Amino acid sequence: MSKPLIGVTTYLEPARWGVWDMPAALLPAGYPRMVQAAGGLAALLPPDDPAHAESAVARLDALVVAGGADVEPVRYGATPEARTGPPARDRDAWELALIRAALAAGTPLLGICRGMQLLNVALGGTLVQHLDGHVGGVGVFGRHTVKPVPGTLYASIVPEESSVPTYHHQSVDRLADPLTASAHAEDGTVEAVERTGAGFVLGVQWHPEAGEDERVLSALVRAAL
Repeated sequence: MSKPLIGVTTYLEPARWGVWDMPAALLPAGYPRMVQAAGGLAALLPPDDPAHAESAVARLDALVVAGGADVEPVRYGATPEARTGPPARDRDAWELALIRAALAAGTPLLGICRGMQLLNVALGGTLVQHLDGHVGGVGVFGRHTVKPVPGTLYASIVPEESSVPTYHHQSVDRLADPLTASAHAEDGTVEAVERTGAGFVLGVQWHPEAGEDERVLSALVRAAL
């Protein structure tokens, strides 16, 4: 059986390696390793013209929208707050177009952290721009417990409470009408969302690529097959 092709969105950032110092399409290695470990082939999707999103999705068996920079608040009708990060407008536009193309095509879709937040925004929801106490040391993942909501897709994949790797300071505020909250943190923060009746459409606030639990990615690969 051929392995499904899983597209993963990337950053576009200044970077240095060897003798080079220039813009680069970047993605933490945990993402492609996670896809590969789950039985898929990883294809990296750097920011592109949103007009190409439909063609890109048509070549994929599933899509992962990766974590990263804060979503620009104008995307959900808000004014930036003091602790909201600088916008990544090209990435916002590209990933929103990919999400909408995947939803239209019925392509299995997983949003991770920013990807979950962007899925909510794409469908008409809003975000909390800053949560105190949800980011640990700079560049270091913390952990907290996530409780699934019984009867949801997420609960069918991870049925028990679990400790997950996490690094975020934003979250879902108003949940988009087409989405259902399918997991929460102990403080009530929405930790997973899904679109019922639309195939595999799932977002998780935490970072499966930074842990050892492959169940979410394995479920995506099964849906892709």
